[in-house]
Amino acid sequence: MKVLIIEDEAPAFRRLQKILDEVKPGIEIVDVIDSVEDSVKWLKNHQAPDLIFMDIQLSDGISFEIFEHIKITNPVIFTTAFDEYMLRAFKVNSIDYLLKPIKTDDLANSLKKFEEIRSAFTREEAVPDINALIQHIRLDDKKYKNRFLVKKGDKLLSIESGDIAYFQTRNGVVSLVTSAGRRHLVDYTLDELGQQLDPDDFFRANRQYLIHFSLIKEVHRYHKGKLLVEGKLETEEPILISEEKSSLFKRWLDQ
Repeated sequence: MKVLIIEDEAPAFRRLQKILDEVKPGIEIVDVIDSVEDSVKWLKNHQAPDLIFMDIQLSDGISFEIFEHIKITNPVIFTTAFDEYMLRAFKVNSIDYLLKPIKTDDLANSLKKFEEIRSAFTREEAVPDINALIQHIRLDDKKYKNRFLVKKGDKLLSIESGDIAYFQTRNGVVSLVTSAGRRHLVDYTLDELGQQLDPDDFFRANRQYLIHFSLIKEVHRYHKGKLLVEGKLETEEPILISEEKSSLFKRWLDQ
């Protein structure tokens, strides 16, 4: 099996290589690349490997940008320290999503899934069509959270997700702010909320804010490639989108 690794952290690469050697002796790592730009160049000029391990945050951007420049015709296993990209990963060529630090059992299960998928195709197919591969992945239908139960004095209120402007974390406390500007405390982290809410409606802007599309009034270019979100409601701090996330954010706005 020939594997391409797209990873910009040397310790993470060494750990992945060590586990691959343990789980799949004899596996061939054809190359290791650390940037979006070099990944696009490599994929344009080399024969497609059997499988790609792809970190999400690379030295010059987010690996989803690779798919904007070249059509990838082989399966991908994403590796990342963040779980907020999971749903987006499965919208491209992903057959699995591993959180760092990668565990041996998780990697073994991912390779087993890959082998089971590949075995469904005839040996005459040099490179399985990725659309057919995805049809063989069994993902449970995702049901997103529609309402939040919050306290207001002695009362309990149920707030629909469509009435939420944004979530904010501050000093370890997460608040829900409605489109009417009312603030309520919730017992979730932003990471947990990012997995429970529909990614078509909500975007993790940064470490402090998870925003609903309806909050956005205008988006302005900011210095060093960042974007500034001007909301219909005033927020405690400016909502900034990092340069690394800007392409992802613009794709979210344009879907």
